[in-house]
Amino acid sequence: MIELFTALAISALFAIGVFQLLRRNLIRSAMGVAIVSNAINLFLLASGAYRGEVAAYANLAGQTARQPSDALPQALILTAIVIGMGAFAVVLALVYVLSLRYKTSDSDEVKGLRH
Repeated sequence: MIELFTALAISALFAIGVFQLLRRNLIRSAMGVAIVSNAINLFLLASGAYRGEVAAYANLAGQTARQPSDALPQALILTAIVIGMGAFAVVLALVYVLSLRYKTSDSDEVKGLRH
């Protein structure tokens, strides 16, 4: 039952993020990028978190019956969070420059993007 709620939460986050990406407002589109990034990170965590019986950092000296969790999904998520924050900072900087230059955050009113 927990897996169902996790899947529903991840799909709701992804749907909200895609909906925000398709908006005309550039600020909401930037927020959509962050929401989709978080949904993907949650998906990776949910798909790789339940493979073992104990944590990946547990000391298993003399305990061969218990399988440790795989630490690779957690490392990938940590890397994805850092890269996602860098990409989000670049997107926010672009939105800031566009809003200063064109005095709006509506993508339809920005004249230079149409060419």
